[in-house]
Formats: sequence, C-alpha cells, structure tokens
Amino acid sequence: MKPYFNFQNYSYLMSNNQSDNLNILKAFKSANLFDKVALILSIWFGTGLLPGMPGTFGTAGAIPLYLLTNFLGARYRVLLILIIIIVAIWSSHRSQCILGTDDPKEIVIDEVAGFLLTIIFIPFTLRNLIAGFFLFRFFDILKPPPIKIIEKKVKGGLGVVLDDLVAGLYTYLSLRFLLYMLN
Repeated sequence: MKPYFNFQNYSYLMSNNQSDNLNILKAFKSANLFDKVALILSIWFGTGLLPGMPGTFGTAGAIPLYLLTNFLGARYRVLLILIIIIVAIWSSHRSQCILGTDDPKEIVIDEVAGFLLTIIFIPFTLRNLIAGFFLFRFFDILKPPPIKIIEKKVKGGLGVVLDDLVAGLYTYLSLRFLLYMLN
C-alpha cells in the first residue's frame, strides 16, 4: 500500500543545503507513524524544505491557518494557540531526536506558533497581517534579548519554540503600540 503523503515525490523542494533535506527524506522513510507525523508537522507540511528562507516560508505557512480561524471566538483562539504550542514543542523535540541535530532550520512549526501568537488577537486587516508578518520576521532574525539567550540556553523542543514565542510577544506588543499610535 502506498503512503498518502510520499516525501519522495517532493524531493525537488530542496533548500540551499540539499543534504539536510535528503537527511529529512531518509529519516522520514525509516520513521514510524508518530515520527512521520512529527516530521511533517515540524516542517509545517513541507514549507521548511523550501529553498532560501525556511523561517520566512514557515511564517507564511501560518497565514492560511490564521485566516481559517480568524472568525472564531477568543476562547477558541486561545485553545488553538495552546494546541499549536504543545504540538510545536512535541514535534520539534521528536524531529531533533530523529535527525540528531539541535535546531535544524527546516523545523518551522516554531515560526507558525510565534506568528500565530503575534497576530491571533490583532484585528484582521491586510495592513495588520503584513505588518505583523514583517515585524515577526524582524524580531525572529534579530533576536534581541532575551531571545538569543533562550535560544542558546533552553534545549529540546521547548528551546526551539520558546525563542519564537518571545519574538511573537515582542511583535504583538510592537504591533499593538503601532495600532494605538495610528488610531
């Protein structure tokens, strides 16, 4: 029986470091079902394998989920972000163990969690979405304190996700301040 989601068919989606993607593909082939799920989620359905800027693609990959859940009540959005954070920590940790590396750049579910934390309670407009996207990428790349410290000191899936959650919090506060100043 052929698997429904076959990574062999997506081998053309290679990052700048093709050997990293090949390691993921090899790991996927030999993984059990739960580890395959962890890998698929941690690379956010393949966006982490796209060439060039996997973190940016992972952040963009969160936008459809945000748009689908934008009209939920606040209680459900809180539940969603908590579930995403828990799944991100689990899948990042499992993927690190499977791949044998600390923070592979292909793991982008942390960007999904951080960006959702940024934008999920901001009123939806295209302007807010774009501003949130670029501010989040700014803080995620720049890594002002304590983000850089968290990234270096906290290990495992929690370490992978926590620095992006702090970047998401910085972005949320910055975006709220900008919206306050503009209104």
